[in-house]
Amino acid sequence: MTGSNIFKGMVAGFVATVVLSALMVTKSMMGLMPELDVIAMLSKMMGGSSATMAWIAHFMIGTVVLGGLFAWLDPYLPGKRHWLKGIAFGIGAWLLMMVAVMPMAGAGLFGMNFGIMAPGMTMVLHIIFGAVLGAVYGAERPEVAHRLQIAPR
Repeated sequence: MTGSNIFKGMVAGFVATVVLSALMVTKSMMGLMPELDVIAMLSKMMGGSSATMAWIAHFMIGTVVLGGLFAWLDPYLPGKRHWLKGIAFGIGAWLLMMVAVMPMAGAGLFGMNFGIMAPGMTMVLHIIFGAVLGAVYGAERPEVAHRLQIAPR
């Protein structure tokens, strides 16, 4: 793992967050599941801060946290192609959101307070996020990081 890979992960995270954000805005403009408003949820979780602060938090999570974490976990994720690793990572991030973030936001486990479509809609968005994250990261040609190996005793 190198610092340059972490930076490349953050660049990929930023691009994937831009794509995800465009899909979120499009979903909102189409009137699809208006109750599933991630920015409003973030704003509420941040103590009722402005939508601007929630958007900044959204981009920080996608860029720094998820982008950096993807670069760090890359050698351990299943698959040979980065976009497939990204999808696996996106599904993991979705699962974490469903069992931790959604209940903290008052949406219930798997966001079921928003209805049965919430888990499916958010999973599709996370799969797209992950595929873009992995594809961009792979296109940046990260340095090969080898898995930690435990020396035999």
